[in-house]
Amino acid sequence: MNYTSTRGTVAVNETYALLHGLAEDGGLYVPALFPTNCLSYNDIKDKPYQEVAAVVLAKLFPCFSEAHLKEMINSAYSDINFSTRDIAPLHSLLEKVSVLELFHGRTQAFKDMALSLFPYLLVAAKEAEGEDKEVLILTATSGDTGKAALEGFKDVPGTHIQVFYPTDGVSPMQAEQMQKQEGANVNVTAIHGNFDDAQQFLICNSIFYFVLGILFVSRNTIQGLGKSALTMLAGGAELVARAFVAFALVGKFGYNAICFANPIAWFAAIIILIPTLVILMNKLKKEHN
Repeated sequence: MNYTSTRGTVAVNETYALLHGLAEDGGLYVPALFPTNCLSYNDIKDKPYQEVAAVVLAKLFPCFSEAHLKEMINSAYSDINFSTRDIAPLHSLLEKVSVLELFHGRTQAFKDMALSLFPYLLVAAKEAEGEDKEVLILTATSGDTGKAALEGFKDVPGTHIQVFYPTDGVSPMQAEQMQKQEGANVNVTAIHGNFDDAQQFLICNSIFYFVLGILFVSRNTIQGLGKSALTMLAGGAELVARAFVAFALVGKFGYNAICFANPIAWFAAIIILIPTLVILMNKLKKEHN
């Protein structure tokens, strides 16, 4: 099963799509060809939710064995995670009117339906792709998605999740749900603004995380060489850069300047750290020779 972006023609396999989420062009991954004539009403008639999920997902993720897929599904949709064994009960009100209940998960949000299973699929995709790096999930929420994601990824090995939410944009119950979330790999931050502000901040910062990576490596290396005073100088450069953004740019560019405050500070630091590291490494080479 190949998946392609909604904005292009790039084709990837199903585990790559699961692991990377968004395509490189910013589109969503969807099956290149949806299965046809392979799923009938009789295939799912009178079956419990878990078995229906196994039949459907087997068509979309044929890379996973039947046993492995059923193991993930049964773990996700267990009595521990859902308050009813029906998972998504269907109640008939009239002859042609029925209501599907999707609020029986751990957070009482319909997002539990997907986010109870997705962590299992993500971990399985990591193994299939031979990926040994830890996964950091950054997300902004307007309420129910954040809590469902936090609960789904709580203590999942090899993953970390950071959720941002607008401090005045969620209900008191949603705020308490997120603030009191258990799990060693979860973190929640409230921001002043709305959902779009949180998402903009995440996008602007995540683009420059490679700069932050360079900063961490160079700073730790210099500290390891016993030159901590030089790293303090770089920290001072970060402080000056942030002050410059606050006093010189925010008044002119508003929130856009705030979103780029971190990347500007990171660049200011590596302007000092990189030349310093090069000088120290050249000195070590000469001493070694």
